[in-house]
Amino acid sequence: MQELSHYINGAHVKGTSGRFADVMNPATGEVQARLPLATVEELNDAVAKAAEAQVAWGATNPQRRARVMMKFGQLINDHMDELAELVSREHGKTLPDARGDVQRGLEVVEVCMGGPAMLKGEFTDDGGPGIDLYSMRQPLGVVAGITPFNFPAMIPLWKMAPALTCGNAMILKPSERCPSTALRLAELLQEAGLPDGVLQVVNGDKAVVDAILDNDTIAAVGFVGSTPIAQYIYGRAANNGKRAQCFGGAKNHMIIMPDANLDMAADALVGAGYGAAGERCMAISVAVPVGKDTADALIEKLIPRIEKLKVGPYTGGDDVDFGPVITKASKDRITGLIDSGVAQGASLLIDGRGFELQGYENGYFVGPSLFDNVTPDMDIYKEEIFGPVLSQVRTDSYEEALKLTMDNPYGNGTAIYTADGDTARDFAHRVNVGMVGINFPIPVPLSYHTFGGWKKSAFGDLNQYGPDAFRFYTKTKTVTARWFSGIKDGAALNFKAMD
Repeated sequence: MQELSHYINGAHVKGTSGRFADVMNPATGEVQARLPLATVEELNDAVAKAAEAQVAWGATNPQRRARVMMKFGQLINDHMDELAELVSREHGKTLPDARGDVQRGLEVVEVCMGGPAMLKGEFTDDGGPGIDLYSMRQPLGVVAGITPFNFPAMIPLWKMAPALTCGNAMILKPSERCPSTALRLAELLQEAGLPDGVLQVVNGDKAVVDAILDNDTIAAVGFVGSTPIAQYIYGRAANNGKRAQCFGGAKNHMIIMPDANLDMAADALVGAGYGAAGERCMAISVAVPVGKDTADALIEKLIPRIEKLKVGPYTGGDDVDFGPVITKASKDRITGLIDSGVAQGASLLIDGRGFELQGYENGYFVGPSLFDNVTPDMDIYKEEIFGPVLSQVRTDSYEEALKLTMDNPYGNGTAIYTADGDTARDFAHRVNVGMVGINFPIPVPLSYHTFGGWKKSAFGDLNQYGPDAFRFYTKTKTVTARWFSGIKDGAALNFKAMD
């Protein structure tokens, strides 16, 4: 059996704790690797080495740092199939979906190739008699990224590329369920010219997370995961004086207006609801048709589409639509929520419980499920299911549908399908959700914008990637300079001395 490692100072390093986590194959339920879980001492030692390496890296000019990103981006592209295979093997998602995982991370690396333009400061000439003012963006020092299982390539890249481009060193703690992609990305970064120690990959569980939050050298923490953990990390990081951006769960709604193209809406719901087995924070899990006729017609279009979905392992060919969920505990939780939906009175039109695949009976597969007549008091509405389950909540009016979306405690993503520009514009302006799609089901912004939710989906005032990432991973220093040639002497005792 393969034994994985940490990645410290440019080399793979075996763990010393004697504690390991099993890395499973979710399609078979078999252990495929063992992952060492670091001690607090191992984490602190990695941080100390990162701090040493950061001094020279932070002093490297931005253009040279950007050249490392250029080479890194090329290496990711060259190794796309290999990286996708690593993602699929540990996560279970299909290879096309895994390639998309890598590609969306690569796009952030591509933006970081232009990092010097994002790191420019401001200058005011002659702000007072002989006085110039200018600002500069400087790295924070050592920062940390704590990333989830569902995007083993994309989210580590969203964290590491801007942080490193800004001149920081980074401690990356990937999910212990899907660690191999992060370890391979670290190797590629080294090949691209990143100095030893600037990126350290430290594997671990809650003990390592808490050590990251309590380490005085780490200046900032980025996290993606569930809302309770995001809130915990944000609070503990803030209490220890760290910057934090912590992204949590979601319950994303799609409103379908009576004038919408229902074939397009149904296709969008199937892709956004069941892709990656629903294990996306931007998945659409709630369809909100307006009016009985719309709801009835939408169900008629959804059922045959969902029934045609093929579930299987990523090795099953290009016609596999989605694979297993990540763990047996996830499978049990999803089927338990389906049970609760039935018990609480929702109409289960397609039942994914009990799905079995010949030769993969021990895999963590859940078939697609579709509910109608779901109400906001039901557990399947209130909980983030994170599985291949779509719920339809019927509404009588646009205002009712909008209110339903706005009253939900989560605010990650939302969408509306309509042919009316006024309705779409009103929805985009009024809805209290961070990312909005108009006739677009999964509104993940392009990498030169920025990604982030509202309400209980995000904690912190700056988003991921785009301009916000460069703000998050740098601190601003402002210099007021005066040169004395031709300036009269004399003490200034008030704040108007520059006028």
